[in-house]
Amino acid sequence: MDLAYGADYDAFREEVKAFIRDHKHRQPQPGDGLRSQALKDWQSVLIEHGYHSRTVPRDYGGYGAEPDIIKSRIISEEFGAERVHRGFNGQGVTMLTPVLLEMGTEEQKQAFVSPTINAEIIWCQGYSEPGAGSDLASLTTKAELDGDEWVINGQKIWTSTAHHADWMFCLVRTEPDAPKHLGISFLLFRMDTPGIEIRPLVDMTGDANFNEVFFTDVRVPKNQIIGERGQGWQVANAVLGHERGSLATPDAATNRLNGVKRLMREESISGQPIIDNPVFRDRLMRLEGRVLAMQYNDMRLLSAKINKNQDVRLAKIIVKLIGTELRHEIECLGIDVMGEIGLSYGDNPHVKGLGSWQYQYMFYLGLIIGGGTSQIQKNIISERGLGMPKEPKISAAEKAVKGA
Repeated sequence: MDLAYGADYDAFREEVKAFIRDHKHRQPQPGDGLRSQALKDWQSVLIEHGYHSRTVPRDYGGYGAEPDIIKSRIISEEFGAERVHRGFNGQGVTMLTPVLLEMGTEEQKQAFVSPTINAEIIWCQGYSEPGAGSDLASLTTKAELDGDEWVINGQKIWTSTAHHADWMFCLVRTEPDAPKHLGISFLLFRMDTPGIEIRPLVDMTGDANFNEVFFTDVRVPKNQIIGERGQGWQVANAVLGHERGSLATPDAATNRLNGVKRLMREESISGQPIIDNPVFRDRLMRLEGRVLAMQYNDMRLLSAKINKNQDVRLAKIIVKLIGTELRHEIECLGIDVMGEIGLSYGDNPHVKGLGSWQYQYMFYLGLIIGGGTSQIQKNIISERGLGMPKEPKISAAEKAVKGA
């Protein structure tokens, strides 16, 4: 079987390599934050040359290319191989922008797409609540229409980047008497709107990656809704589809595995490079096999976008589960390779890679939960992908008996 892309794509690959050679020095450096001019400048360069927001129409600030899955794949491969910064890819870029292009009004597209992909607006996602995480449709944050404004009251939790965000896309209950999946709407609003309180939550990485967000009589213009009133669940599912894919890309896993290989060549045990240690080599090979399987699954999804008659439902829904657990294990191997130095963290002068191995190890433990826990993902795979019976529901009476 010939898996080569062909001469035209080989020429495109050379174009990508030439761009990297000529512009790599302009990429942001470690420490450049979300608001840095360096990040915004790099974002502009990437969009101008078609290496970010490639298929977003020019009318909305993108590059405006026709969809070409193979070219997108080549860009990912070359940027990953050279460890080049892929630009700003926050929740607004990876999750909201595709949904705005699919479901937003023309006014909403003009207002939000360009500033979002150009890193001028930072978004956060208001989904989970204290009583509505895995069972998201049980959310209770409500929005009531008062003239030309929604009035929002309630609470969200585990809200990533809320303390940095300019805007939130948020699920609220607007039809309290409707079945729980049918009474939800999808609203957009500024995070400096009066009545919003943000409380950062410090996680095991030592950073406040998540937040609690409280709403008290928050007033939002009536037209800042995506889709129709009461149809937010369909919009939310579209967003979740983009989120789960973005949490576990095979290119990122490949790049990280290559980082482990570099560590294994640098570190040694009793004078022997760890890359030659049979125990560590066995762990590496097992992980590499799983990364290759993830890459081939991604190629299957790529093929299905070109050949529309393929059934890839199962291939799609395994990505988040497999990808996040695999990344966590790759980070774990990196820490083990460093030995006692792998336990260093923070300002320790011996820490390697700016502490990224320790940070990512803990961060991906969180991502195993975020975007739908591994347990929920296994239920989805078994029920929707494999056709197994649904998990039995426990009645209120049975719960009372068990609790007695």
